[in-house]
Amino acid sequence: MTNAALESPLEAIHENVVYQNPLLRLKIWELYWDVPAYGIPDRWLWHYHKEVEFLVVLEGQLGVQTKDDSRILGPGDVMLLGASQPHRTYKSDPAAIRQVVFQVDLAQHFDQSTMPYLSTFSELTRPLGELNYIFRENGDARQEAFRLVMDIYEESQQKQRGYEMAISSSIKRLLLLLLRSDYRGVLGRTDDTELLRLRPALDYVDRHLGEKIAVEDVCGLLNLSYHYFIKYFKKAMGLSFVDYVNYKRVKTAERLLLTRDLSIMEVGFEVGIPNMAQFYKLFKRHNQCSPKEFRQRMRSQAGPGGDAL
Repeated sequence: MTNAALESPLEAIHENVVYQNPLLRLKIWELYWDVPAYGIPDRWLWHYHKEVEFLVVLEGQLGVQTKDDSRILGPGDVMLLGASQPHRTYKSDPAAIRQVVFQVDLAQHFDQSTMPYLSTFSELTRPLGELNYIFRENGDARQEAFRLVMDIYEESQQKQRGYEMAISSSIKRLLLLLLRSDYRGVLGRTDDTELLRLRPALDYVDRHLGEKIAVEDVCGLLNLSYHYFIKYFKKAMGLSFVDYVNYKRVKTAERLLLTRDLSIMEVGFEVGIPNMAQFYKLFKRHNQCSPKEFRQRMRSQAGPGGDAL
């Protein structure tokens, strides 16, 4: 396998992950692989997606290759694949494989209290795949990660009341496990001083979310130049100032769609996006569905018995 083959667009399929729940922004399922053929196939294509992926193996031997790693996973093993990381898998021996695949948009699981850690997991400097050393070297951490992924899978299947909260809690515990087990410092450290300095800017966004927010106005609050501010903000928060504002607007729109009897146009005005075409485009970029579809889907899931995840 050459590097040229990896970099060729013909050899890397961009997978569009269809979320099972637009609020949780995840897909998790069990895969049973019992075809007689095994070993590396003649045509072995790479694929990637913007979601982070966790693989856990229940039975059999699963071969996984990334640009920087090649491993055989057995029962009880866990592997983490970073966002947009090309990877491919194969059945490495005749026995059937049973595995759970968990794909999640991590950025959507950071709220106001945990936002300071978004930059830690943003892969701005190092890919999350480097954290796999934890699962190889730390048996307790591997078992705990395995248990948390399986808890998420069970909750997604059973859909008992409050399962969304249970899943969100397990995702946060999974991130905390990685954070506290990372003795090599792959994730780096969050600088509280940087975040404290940005506090006036974050508060300004919250107060003026329904209005036009100009970067220049926020720069003035912090007494920083435009170019220094945008670089400083991205370094501290893990995403650009514009992306942060859009993120806050979409999250507020989601809440309004679920909790208030407003028209789609009124929701757009409430979150500072009066242009409906722009509002639909931004909302769909974050949720893979329109605001109307989002509201209908969430209301149908809240009905008696709910919809399948």
